[in-house]
Amino acid sequence: MPSVQSPSVTDTGPLDALTPLQRRTLEALRRSAEPVVFDAELVAEIEHDIVAAFEEFAGRLGDETLFVSKHALTSALGCEVQHLHPDPFAWSPALASGQVAHRAIQLIVHWRGEPVPADVVDDAMARLSDDDSTLGDWIAGLAPADEADLRGLAVERVTKFGECFPPLDKRATPMTEARVQWPLEGPILLSGKVDLVLGRPVGNESRKVIIDLKTGRPAHRHREDLRFYALVETLRTGVPPRKLASFYLDVGQPVIEDVTPAVLRTAVRRTLDGVNALIELTIEQRMPVKRPGPTCRWCPLNRTCQEGLAYLAGGDGEIDP
Repeated sequence: MPSVQSPSVTDTGPLDALTPLQRRTLEALRRSAEPVVFDAELVAEIEHDIVAAFEEFAGRLGDETLFVSKHALTSALGCEVQHLHPDPFAWSPALASGQVAHRAIQLIVHWRGEPVPADVVDDAMARLSDDDSTLGDWIAGLAPADEADLRGLAVERVTKFGECFPPLDKRATPMTEARVQWPLEGPILLSGKVDLVLGRPVGNESRKVIIDLKTGRPAHRHREDLRFYALVETLRTGVPPRKLASFYLDVGQPVIEDVTPAVLRTAVRRTLDGVNALIELTIEQRMPVKRPGPTCRWCPLNRTCQEGLAYLAGGDGEIDP
């Protein structure tokens, strides 16, 4: 069977028109000649295990509905004290720049003609400011200096995306900010929003690639986040994705993992462990456990938590943006 190009084939010209970095991205995401098809019994086993566990969990929830996201899982499986502490979150240019950049990339992927990053970022900010959300209200009320700061940070991210990714072929059905959920209804709902999805299943053949766009350095939780998305996709469509990629825009390199039965089973175990922890902590009121780690850097308790201070003083080098 001849090799088939990846979903990220350019639609604007020959491959020699791409930069070396764009060609490297294309090659990393390319489909192999051998189709990826998962055993139907594996998919049935995964769904059976999740459904059986959810039925048991439902009896402990009462009338509550539990919404489970990648963030909720990572938080509950990390430091439980931090998980339960009130979030003092407030928007800033640094925090909001990722949301603005993602909206701008969503526009760029479907843009006709040659997009200018600064112009697309302006459009993205205007659209977000009209949203009925805390981010929309914050953008609408920005002072000129903060608005310029936000625009500059977002333009940087969008420009780096264009440097890393070739123009995406419409046949790849690229989707940005793609929402996924399973099941349709019930006391426990798994949900998420994927930065970039390329490809779609053909019959039972896995062709989908799930991509998270990152800045900073790799962290273990980034891989776990993508595995969670792979599990939700498997439950939702019955066909697992073929690849997962955390793409680090600052260095122009992806960390790629092929989806395997072991990857999916690991995601099942972690998700069920996380759901159990969420129920214990929020419904059953179990005493939380302190687990120092990279998130101590921005924990609101890091000035008074002795375990966190000791961890930070240890000089661990991992950065988890």
